[in-house]
Amino acid sequence: MTAVTLLSTSVFAEGDSAEESAEEESVEESVEEPAEEAVEETVEVDERETTYLALSKEPILSIPEEFPRQFMYESLVNIDYPEDGVKGIFLTGGTAASERLHELTDLLNTTALNSMVIDVKDDDGTIVMDLDSDHEYVQEFTRDYVDAEELMKHLEEHNIYPIARIVIFKDSRLARARPDLSFTDENGEVWSNRAGASFVNPYEREVWEHNVEVAKKAAALGFKDIQFDYVRFPEGFATMDEHLNYSRGEYAESGSDNVQQRVDAVTDFIAYAREELKPYGVDLSVDIFGFAALVREEPNIGQSFTRISENVDVISSMIYPSHWGPWNLGIEKPDLEPYNLVYNYMVVENEVLATLGDDAPRTRPWIQDFTASYLGAGNYRTYGDHEVSEQIRALHDHGVKEYLIWNSRSNFSQGATFDFDE
Repeated sequence: MTAVTLLSTSVFAEGDSAEESAEEESVEESVEEPAEEAVEETVEVDERETTYLALSKEPILSIPEEFPRQFMYESLVNIDYPEDGVKGIFLTGGTAASERLHELTDLLNTTALNSMVIDVKDDDGTIVMDLDSDHEYVQEFTRDYVDAEELMKHLEEHNIYPIARIVIFKDSRLARARPDLSFTDENGEVWSNRAGASFVNPYEREVWEHNVEVAKKAAALGFKDIQFDYVRFPEGFATMDEHLNYSRGEYAESGSDNVQQRVDAVTDFIAYAREELKPYGVDLSVDIFGFAALVREEPNIGQSFTRISENVDVISSMIYPSHWGPWNLGIEKPDLEPYNLVYNYMVVENEVLATLGDDAPRTRPWIQDFTASYLGAGNYRTYGDHEVSEQIRALHDHGVKEYLIWNSRSNFSQGATFDFDE
């Protein structure tokens, strides 16, 4: 919503006073009755001209940077940010609903680990706990695997910092229910990748609203950090963007090329989500490919490392050694050298974040605790306590105290050194 203000200002004769501002100027006029036998009529003319102020493109109603406390959502869950920084592990919804939650809680209680990243909306679009939402698709895609109230109570009792993982644009459920919000082929079928997963369209505002509703409800439950994953277009989208059917929404007439439109859509979604989440007092974090820091803008998927970083509280680069190709970061076989890979990456990321100054987010990278045997003999190593420790040591040597450990099945190497300050 924008507004144009028209103000009327007096044109004063030479010697008149014009000290009042436009907002304060009085428009009252005094009228005197003419004398009966006036020989000469004197007419004073107060000439006026219309002054046009510049068009404001800022919204009339917007959320301030410092949101007044009396209007913020008050969480019933009292868990402070870890003094030594977030050191976390990933839990699937199934793990959070099982006895393994207690096993992993014991791991956190006996080590420097202190946080859990827990699926709220997973990789196929399933919402794994009741969020008490009136939103049609949130209700339709909810599978009540996790007792949210009991989970939050458990985390509070053990002082475990809770991070809600919400997968955004990789969403087969919403894509199948609403092909118009996805990408379709010439036969009208929803596109899917080789693994059978479909994505929804980042250009579509309705997709934004669906995911932000999930984020708000997760914040209301007591999660202190909302982490977005798959905030991007599908891999290799640049090779198929002209062959699939989909809407570009408000970006169609932007005049930018396809690459810039994708970057704009992804960045604008994150900025929109951050604004909407302000009343909840949570941090917003985003997972991003580590490679994006090297190229600044990843043309296929619409991720700009710097533009995303400017709009989040935490940036979580996925820097798994197995995800880099030969000779990336100067290492012939990256998966074989976990310390050197992470160390060399942080040199690059720190340089990029330094250019953002006060706008730079905290860095909290994802590191690897899985074996990438799919790379083939000679190109991978078995990951365990030593390999996890080496990645954490490389971060420590760059002064990075926060990290998250990824294993898709929530199986972790429990003998690793999780803090090199101890």
